[in-house]
Amino acid sequence: MPPRILPLAFLLLAACQPRQQAEAPREEPPKPVQVAIFQPAPTEAATQLTGTVRARREADLGFRAGGRIAERLVNLGDRVEAGTPLARIDPRDLELSVRAAEADLASAQAQSLQAANDALRSATLLAAGHVAPAFNDQRVAAARAARERMVSAEASLSLARNRLSYATLLAPHAGVVTAILAEGGQVVAEGTPVLRLANPAEREILIQTPEALLPRLTSAAAAGFWARPDAALPVTLREVAAQADPGLRTYAARFSIPDAPDWVQLGMTATVRLSAQGAMAARVPLSALHDRGAGPMVWAVLPDNRLRAVPVRVHALAESTALVEAALEDGARIVAMGPQLLAPDHHVRVVDTRLAGTLR
Repeated sequence: MPPRILPLAFLLLAACQPRQQAEAPREEPPKPVQVAIFQPAPTEAATQLTGTVRARREADLGFRAGGRIAERLVNLGDRVEAGTPLARIDPRDLELSVRAAEADLASAQAQSLQAANDALRSATLLAAGHVAPAFNDQRVAAARAARERMVSAEASLSLARNRLSYATLLAPHAGVVTAILAEGGQVVAEGTPVLRLANPAEREILIQTPEALLPRLTSAAAAGFWARPDAALPVTLREVAAQADPGLRTYAARFSIPDAPDWVQLGMTATVRLSAQGAMAARVPLSALHDRGAGPMVWAVLPDNRLRAVPVRVHALAESTALVEAALEDGARIVAMGPQLLAPDHHVRVVDTRLAGTLR
């Protein structure tokens, strides 16, 4: 073939190629995107409330009789056993009451004996027909009344002796003296608190809870102690006050400490940690949100670098971030900027990973 005809042959062969092959679409290159890491956390963070270690059972003790305190036999912090004398009041007035009651009883006994003898003689005279039945009835009634007065005098003497025994304040149970409420020489009325006695066998933590945190109180929690920063003990909610404190407007909550170790002393400062609660939400850049008419959504970057639209629920908006809830796993990647420029199944190329919820 002549050399001049060879280029013309190549042109004819090129013209014979299928038109479809000449017009084959070119694959769109991956779009560069910046992603953020989706890291959900409870919307209500863990909370700590500070309180003090108290005894579950403690009582203010007072004398069951009034008088002047003669002596106090224990000091603050002393451990006592049941029946230990704690304080005494001056017993002289009570001793006089006992003597007066004894004299009243002796008089009542004499009168009762005289009335009984009169009734006996009256019955003899009635049988002989020397007195009228009405006279005998009077003697019998007088004897009965005298006997009842004697019974009343005996009860008064027992009461006076009991009050004399109340001159010594005894510990009703074993415990620790946690407060001194009255001193020697002070005149106290019956029932006035003198000492506070706590039973350390069962210890608990008393905290004051704001009303907003009442729903966060659960039956089980953990407690830390300032004296032992490395120690954490499980505690159990025992009770919550039904009414708020009128001054603080908080509710008293008591957490018991099962099997409390010996180093947990009354009065220690403790911190009760309430676990995090609420829906799992993540803070994402505000620029990651997009709405195409079906509600807010974000673009999730799949492992093959394809995109998938994921609806989100917005909990809160800030200046540059949003707190959202979505059906995404912890650590999932989402497009951080320019979601309006993307479409489903777009192939993307990750060029940067920013800190979730920041502009960096």
